[in-house]
Amino acid sequence: MKFRRFCTVFLLLALLLTQLWPVTAYAVEDIEIQARSALLVDGATGTVLLDQNAHTKQYPASITKVMTALLVFEAIDRGELRLDQTLTASANSVAGLPEDASTADILPGEKLTVEQLLYCLLVVSANEVGNILGEAVSGSVTAFVAEMNRRAQELGCENTHFANTSGLPDNDHYTTAWDIYLFTKEAMKYDAFMTICNTKAYTVPATNMSEARELHSTNYLISNWRATGYLYSGAQGIKTGSTDAAGYCLVSSAARADRQLISVVLGAKLMETEDGDTRVGSFTETSRLFDWGFDNFTTKTVLTEDEMIQEVPVALSKEASYVVVHPAYTAEAVLPSDLEPEALQRTVTLTSEVVDAPVAAGQELGTITLSYDGVDYVTVPLLAVTDVSASRYLVMRHALKEFFSRTIVKILLVVLVVLVVLVFMFGKPLLRRRRYGSARGKRRRIRTYRGRRFR
Repeated sequence: MKFRRFCTVFLLLALLLTQLWPVTAYAVEDIEIQARSALLVDGATGTVLLDQNAHTKQYPASITKVMTALLVFEAIDRGELRLDQTLTASANSVAGLPEDASTADILPGEKLTVEQLLYCLLVVSANEVGNILGEAVSGSVTAFVAEMNRRAQELGCENTHFANTSGLPDNDHYTTAWDIYLFTKEAMKYDAFMTICNTKAYTVPATNMSEARELHSTNYLISNWRATGYLYSGAQGIKTGSTDAAGYCLVSSAARADRQLISVVLGAKLMETEDGDTRVGSFTETSRLFDWGFDNFTTKTVLTEDEMIQEVPVALSKEASYVVVHPAYTAEAVLPSDLEPEALQRTVTLTSEVVDAPVAAGQELGTITLSYDGVDYVTVPLLAVTDVSASRYLVMRHALKEFFSRTIVKILLVVLVVLVVLVFMFGKPLLRRRRYGSARGKRRRIRTYRGRRFR
């Protein structure tokens, strides 16, 4: 008996504890990146997985060259440049660089193709190349920098201002991790850009002023030529940067299975390990970000196109009183690994509480948003499943009702009624006076007529 009683009490306590101590739907372990700013975004959906001061202004250093390259590829798209087009380096483009600035040792008067210059720009971060390409695109470095700023604004970069083509230190040259993501994502649309950024080594053929040059990537995640111990499986570029003011910076991407992540780390430092080794924070922290993103988040189907969401009331039809809506497409979302789609809250927003017929199949009637704990994961348009025809009689009646409910029509009707009343009140006496006055006039004319006398 005592044992039974003990078991009963134990089970009751266990049940009570489960009610008082709810299980968290998901628990992604927080991560703090050792850098001034950091951002991690899912490449396919644009879902932000981590935002650490991502909208705070920072110095970007040579990550600037991603925007420089973007404008070059867009000029090629417009037919203003060709990858195989030969450019000649001007004296101004290679002059005035700091002694410690990274270069490809290009000389005034040296001839290279646009493609070769892009490899110099993105693989070894050659500062003079930004000026050479800027002059080719816009006629001058000043005009090109102005175009960089204009394009940044166009892409939605609200906290960015460029002062040069390379990212060399300047108080008026700044951006944010979020803005870097915006213009990098645009540059990633060009396959040639990604090919160059993901190149470990490249040989520039001999030119009119130089022997062949061997270029090795500054990105330790994809190349161990400059340093070992940083390679990251699946890393794909993109651009490094470092100055005393900016710290160590890196914008990168990585792929694993069918997922791609894009990361930005700004203002990292040199870090010392327990063994006394020195590690470059931009690379180690980017690797940590990628591991965290791949390990803790999963792409899951949260809506299917053939799912019936709800009925929407329909007016002006005798055929049907409602129409069913479904998602415009099968939607996927990047969710914490232990958060199931069934736990997401669904919020339907209709364009109108009641839709007027006619309704066409495929007509957008609203949206559905799936969220959890204040985070919106996906918003999808809702479309009508079937056609719903309109009743001519109901449409006509509705149109008349709408017409006569307008303020201007109501005013005109009031004015018309007032005029009718005025005519009724004052119109009859006026007409009567006119009629009687006419008769008297005739009698006067008869009395005063004298005619001719005959003698």
